[in-house]
Order: sequence, then C-alpha cells, then structure tokens
Amino acid sequence: MNLKAQGLFPLIDTHAHLDELDDLDASLKRARDVGVVAIIAVGVDYKSNLRVLEIAEKYSGFVYPALGLHPWQLGTMEVEEFEKVLRLIEDNADRAIAIGEVGLDYHKRVRAGADKGRQKKALESLLEIAANYDKPVLIHSRYAWQDAFDLTQEAKVKRAVFHWYTGFSSVLHQIIASDYLLSATPAAEYHREHRRALREAPLTSLLLETDCPVEYGRETRFRAEPADVVRSLAALAELKGLDKESLAFATTSNAAAFFGLAGLG
Repeated sequence: MNLKAQGLFPLIDTHAHLDELDDLDASLKRARDVGVVAIIAVGVDYKSNLRVLEIAEKYSGFVYPALGLHPWQLGTMEVEEFEKVLRLIEDNADRAIAIGEVGLDYHKRVRAGADKGRQKKALESLLEIAANYDKPVLIHSRYAWQDAFDLTQEAKVKRAVFHWYTGFSSVLHQIIASDYLLSATPAAEYHREHRRALREAPLTSLLLETDCPVEYGRETRFRAEPADVVRSLAALAELKGLDKESLAFATTSNAAAFFGLAGLG
C-alpha cells in the first residue's frame, strides 16, 4: 500500500495485547488501513506468550512478538508456574523481538497479592533474560517508577521503554539520560500526568502505542485496538506542537531503531 498517496503515515503500535482482541483479523485490517506498518504484540503469562508467538507467525512481517510476565499475574502464581513462564521466555528468546510486558505495580490491590519483594525478584529474573539475550524490555511501572528504573539499570539492560509513563519528573529525567524511551497512549488526550511526561520528553525518546484492548476516555469511553494509534499520534502532535506527519516519521524511526526493524524507520 502506498501510504503517502493515500495521505497516511507509517505508524508502529509498540505495545498491544493482540491475544485479547475479539476479532483479530478485522482489527489488523483496520490498523493497516490507517497506516500501521508494524505491531509489537506483548505477552503477560504462559498462555498469552504462546498465543503471541502464534499470532506473530501467522502475521509475519507485520506482528512481532514480545514475551513477558505482567506483575498482575504474580498474585495467583505458584513457584512452579513462574519457573515455567521463565523457561518459555528463555527458550523462545531468539524468536522474540523484546521481553515484555514486565515490571512492577505498587497499587495496593496488586501488592495485596504480590508484595514489593516478590515483584522485584520476578522482575530481576526477567531482566536477566533480557540482558543475556540483548533484548529490549517493555516496562510497566505504575507507582513503582524509581524501583523499576533502578532494577533495569542494575540489570545492565541497554534498551527499555517505560510504557504509558505517568511518574515523577525526577525519574523521567533519569530514564531519558539513560537513553531509555517512553510511549504515548491514547490517554495522552486527557490524562494529566501522562501528558506532562510526554511534554517533558524529547522527541528522540518517544514511541506510540495503544495498549489495546484497554478502555480509554473520560466522558466518552472506547475500547482501543491497534488502529487507535492514530489517536496517540494526534494527541502527541498537539502536545508537542508538531504536525502529525513529522511526528509519525520520528516515532516510527525511533521504534524501528529500538526494536531493530530494518526498513521501517
């Protein structure tokens, strides 16, 4: 498809839970129709990691797999299951474009199931795999921004993106100084802390994502799919005072370099 002839821009959705979409084929077609040229499909547990690998194989060259273990899953996970997930990720690390979604979540509901210590130990194990295989990492860091950054640094991970960042400016500056990235979601349309972080970050530090099928919006709610990366683009363009075309090419180039997607930047 000649995007320019259709007035479209090449976009990459760098964080999508494709295994949770109701009609994957239709969602991916709508994404292509608005200019999406690649999607990073993220896993959160054993089952979703297997599904992500299947989807990426079926849509090779368009969907790329990231394998992970979300901190939300730890509360109900036995040690044997945790080790099983780690083995799956390590055994398929060469097939994965990234390790993720992984991270920390210090919301009280999450800590009720998995305390800070357990979450940190889990993340350390996952970051070790990423460092050993030189894979980029997709970091979830809700209310745990400093700890997530510190553990990523200590693991000597070279490439990390702190997705949907809403944390302190002090940690944001450390993230940027370490050449790590942030990603803009459709919440950039309205979420104060997310908007502040995106304003402060330089263009060279930014990616686009949807985190679909998350629901967004304040007055009017919508369930995201990869095509909604155009909303992330529009919101970020408004925040940065840039035209959408320039921003699309910049963020797509950033993503292509970050994930090693030759020919898409």
